[in-house]
Amino acid sequence: MAPTSTPQIPFGRILTAMVSPFTGDGSLDLDGAQRLAVHLVDAGNDGLIVNGTTGESPTTSDEEKSALVRAVVEAVGDRAHVVAGVGTNDTRHSVELARAAAQAGAHGLLTVTPYYNKPPQEGLYQHFTAVADATELPVMLYDIPGRSGVPIDTETMVRLAEHPRIVANKDAKGDLGRASWAIATTGLAWYSGDDMLNLPLLSVGAVGLVSVVGHVVTPELRALVEAYTGGDVAKATEIHQRLLPVFTGMFRTQGVITSKAALTLLELPGGPLRLPLVGLTTQETEQLRRDLTAGGVQL
Repeated sequence: MAPTSTPQIPFGRILTAMVSPFTGDGSLDLDGAQRLAVHLVDAGNDGLIVNGTTGESPTTSDEEKSALVRAVVEAVGDRAHVVAGVGTNDTRHSVELARAAAQAGAHGLLTVTPYYNKPPQEGLYQHFTAVADATELPVMLYDIPGRSGVPIDTETMVRLAEHPRIVANKDAKGDLGRASWAIATTGLAWYSGDDMLNLPLLSVGAVGLVSVVGHVVTPELRALVEAYTGGDVAKATEIHQRLLPVFTGMFRTQGVITSKAALTLLELPGGPLRLPLVGLTTQETEQLRRDLTAGGVQL
């Protein structure tokens, strides 16, 4: 059973978009996934996103996705929300993944805007509705037009928010103006999906974060959110500014790549990547080390 939640904060405040650890031969490392999940929850995460883009979902099989959900739920499901990424650009496939995730024990679903085929807003509405209709689990939308090619318009968000199981949005649109209007008009629980904008999005009404840098600085992210929600904006700003080198370093290249490199530096499970993603060079790894150290990470 997942931890308690409220309609205003359905998945907790701090979630890390978790990598999918692989073994040296590139196969899924379920033991490593469980150890990493325990580490992240012990560090202060209220929830974990598995099988998202940071989990290399484009290159894991449906069977691997279900196995990963089951493993993480077994490891931390009594202490944290386990939210399964089920987004694809094929609605039928997303529905199948949603049902499989529910059967595997997930507490919620993350569904990204269909990518590459660039559907119109009505297509987005019908796609997300079909996924939400597929199970009884709460759904977090994921709006990231830089990857998908299509934004979810505020008007579409308003329509989707009428669905009883569509309860939240992960915002990686990078537009504080649109976010402000959408938060004000939809009633959805808003989660920052862009670490550099965590604090600005909190300031316009976000309730929490879905973070990549949570792999290395969850306690600091929790302190930032608690300071802001507790009314100490100056302290939240100070933490935000202290973490700027981490935010910068973790996104000098693709976030999965740097996350796994950072986990290796911390001697935590991560392992190799699956093509077309490739690991950092020695020079890039040293730059990441400098960035993390500058942001206070103890390596």
